[in-house]
Amino acid sequence: MTAPTVALLGTGIMGAGMGHNILAAGLSLRVWNRSPEKAQPLVDAGATASQDPAEAVRGADVIVTMLGNADDVRAVMDKAAGGLAKGQVWLQTTTVGVEPLSGLLPIAQEHGLTFLDAPVLGTRQPAETGNLTMFVAGSPDARATVDPVLDAVGQKTVWVADTADGAAASRLKIVANSWVLAVTAATGETISLAQGLGVDPQAFLDAVAGGPLDLPYLQAKSTAILGEDYTPNFTVDNAAKDAGLIVDAGEGADLKLDVAEAVRARLRRASERGHGGDDMAAAYKAS
Repeated sequence: MTAPTVALLGTGIMGAGMGHNILAAGLSLRVWNRSPEKAQPLVDAGATASQDPAEAVRGADVIVTMLGNADDVRAVMDKAAGGLAKGQVWLQTTTVGVEPLSGLLPIAQEHGLTFLDAPVLGTRQPAETGNLTMFVAGSPDARATVDPVLDAVGQKTVWVADTADGAAASRLKIVANSWVLAVTAATGETISLAQGLGVDPQAFLDAVAGGPLDLPYLQAKSTAILGEDYTPNFTVDNAAKDAGLIVDAGEGADLKLDVAEAVRARLRRASERGHGGDDMAAAYKAS
């Protein structure tokens, strides 16, 4: 088929990077964002600005939603209803969790959309460089249409065997996020402990460097904390939202996730101390 026309709903930290890579791949792109100024850099780069979600999706082959949470996605797609048409592919990339995803499926069914559960693994830098990992579940018949979009925004696509509730990819994303948030929280807490005990945190980092206890993420978040650079790649508030989704998913599976609950508490405490818009490494401030 010819290159798909893409409608991108949501041009925040993640959506902006994805949009630039969609344009770099030579795909036609319409953009909409609740705050139009956040979409302007994409318009300057060649995207078409849309006044509302319905205008953005009208005639598009692929609709990409990258918003805050399930309620945001539902509200924006309701506003897009006038432009939706049977046969369009909805690439739902927002991390919404397992149970909330079920509330989005009726929208796709009502309008005859092909729904793909497609949360992304990565933060600002991978989004900007096209190096996200894409988890995708849904009809394989849509692959020919969405592959150019997936190839533009990600360096790896993991197609997950679909389940009856359509949330197979969201389940995998919840598992991956559990690890990411645990590592981030442990990094901040370990640095806090080192400082509290009068140990140079760099001595710890040097001790584990290159060994089995080392991680690129440990080094990256440690650099941010020690340099007091909390430029947001993924904010404290968004991380707290995701930690809540992990806890909820665990409860739905009759599991007690002590670490996830503790991480959520740390993130909320950091937010209450004024760091909600900072990078999630600022959970360090909770100590």
